[in-house]
Amino acid sequence: MSALRQILIIEDDAVLRATLAEQILIGGEFGADEAETAAEAEDKLSSVGARYDAILLDVGLPDADGREFCAKLRRDGRRMPVIMITGADAEQDVIRGLDAGANDYLSKPYRLPELLARVRAQLRVFDNSEDATFLIGPFIFRPGMRLLQERARNRKVRLTAKETEILKYLYRANGNVASRQTLLNEVWGYSSGVTTHTLETHIYRLRQKVEADPTQPRLLLTEQGGYKLDATVFEVADR
Repeated sequence: MSALRQILIIEDDAVLRATLAEQILIGGEFGADEAETAAEAEDKLSSVGARYDAILLDVGLPDADGREFCAKLRRDGRRMPVIMITGADAEQDVIRGLDAGANDYLSKPYRLPELLARVRAQLRVFDNSEDATFLIGPFIFRPGMRLLQERARNRKVRLTAKETEILKYLYRANGNVASRQTLLNEVWGYSSGVTTHTLETHIYRLRQKVEADPTQPRLLLTEQGGYKLDATVFEVADR
């Protein structure tokens, strides 16, 4: 199955921060990590192997203005969605937050379903951008570049447009089986008239690129009626 999308909560109110993290984890859709200050958040973001898909950022931090910290994140090349959460909801406050590089701005008190809906919306936009990356087994998947990068050896695997779309759809299925017909409809279009043989050919070619042993796939699996992706397998393809 696919790894949970990780959210970094940067909030100095310990009770609010812990409550928000607990509520986010309940849904099983996201993982949550916490930071009380900008300095702690910087340490987490810079740590080896750190990966955050989105940031929830309070404006009033003990050691920094959240808007200035957001601007620094952008200067440092961090492109993940940032949603600011604050009690300062005047028009000028919102404008300053968005001008600093925030993707969205939510005022306290907020409702968790709305917050998560905004996170999902921003992730959908980001996932289709050139900056989007996903972890699939030993690879970093960059759909905007049609590229898989093997992290251990810095090896690049080029993908076709259809191979990219197949991986994107299976990744978003979060480990669930996608039927052959669903993949045909989603990747080629409902009125394309493409047969399952075409899909099977693309799956075969994908396995040649990503599996250590394509005859015994561990990453891209065939299931009854369709296919699924196990993005947690870290065996490196020697190809």
